[in-house]
Amino acid sequence: MKKKDYLQIPVRHIDITSFDATPIIEAMKGMSFTARDLATAAGIYDRMLSERKCGIILTIAGSTSAAGCMQIYVEMVKNNMVDAIVATGATVVDMDFFEALGFRHYQGTPFVDDRELRRLYIDRIYDTNIDEEDLQVCDRTIQAIADGLPPRLYSSREFIREMGRYLTGHAVKKDSLVQAAFEHDVPIFCPAFSDSSAGFGLVLHQEKHPQAHVSIDSVKDFRELTQVKIKAGMTGLLMIGGGAPKNFAQDTVVCAEILGKKVPMHKYAVQITVADVRDGACSSSTLKEANSWGKVDSSCEQMVYAEATSVLPLLASYAWNRGNWKKRKPWRFTKLFKD
Repeated sequence: MKKKDYLQIPVRHIDITSFDATPIIEAMKGMSFTARDLATAAGIYDRMLSERKCGIILTIAGSTSAAGCMQIYVEMVKNNMVDAIVATGATVVDMDFFEALGFRHYQGTPFVDDRELRRLYIDRIYDTNIDEEDLQVCDRTIQAIADGLPPRLYSSREFIREMGRYLTGHAVKKDSLVQAAFEHDVPIFCPAFSDSSAGFGLVLHQEKHPQAHVSIDSVKDFRELTQVKIKAGMTGLLMIGGGAPKNFAQDTVVCAEILGKKVPMHKYAVQITVADVRDGACSSSTLKEANSWGKVDSSCEQMVYAEATSVLPLLASYAWNRGNWKKRKPWRFTKLFKD
């Protein structure tokens, strides 16, 4: 087979505004197991949106953006359904920014000869294919953005904001998360920013400018995200997957306390994950466990054990159709920082 044979059917991103999941979620309230957990989680997220003074932090780990959920996150930003985002570098750069440059993810299959894919320069995410040559263009675009900035330490939020600024003049796909967040003053943080195409691009930049260059300050990230928590006071977490984004957002409560600021635990929390709690890992740790660390109030939390692409569209559509986001005042947390 030729390369083009593996890159034929683009992944289509689901539009939560095109259907109403309310009847399904309402029916699930009378069911059991994961169905009822999902209905409870949808109700908690809707409560976050109805609390006028609640700042909502969305965390994203895993490959849901590549798998068709990218537009969900964009709609959440555009419709004032989230106020800050903590995500993996891959979510922000390799998936969202990548597609904003005009590239696509393609439907594939896990039942394939990966040696052939390697020979053809095709990367595989389970049943999804990416053209590696396109990814390298993404790498070099990151390098070009860094080359045009004053050499200093940046938080990932600052650099991602520059990516959004770049897209306002260069985007092929206009409806991206990075650009929407830039335009709506929703800060995006990546605690492991270099673990993505951004890392390759910044390495190229630093090799080109060894004496004076852009570098990412992860401590500044943590301090800035903690400032968001301090400013908001009451907060809710909507966590897709786990990993570093989940823990980074939860830890802001502890960090604020260390700084001598009296802040409440995250009042609301929802996590969608397939991680097994028995391994003691960050991704699988329950929200009740987080209460023992002083991070999450256990009175209004829900774990949903499901693969996120199968349940997130229902939860998000339910919240969008309920319409409580229309009554919220945007926090515009980016304005906390003097960039």
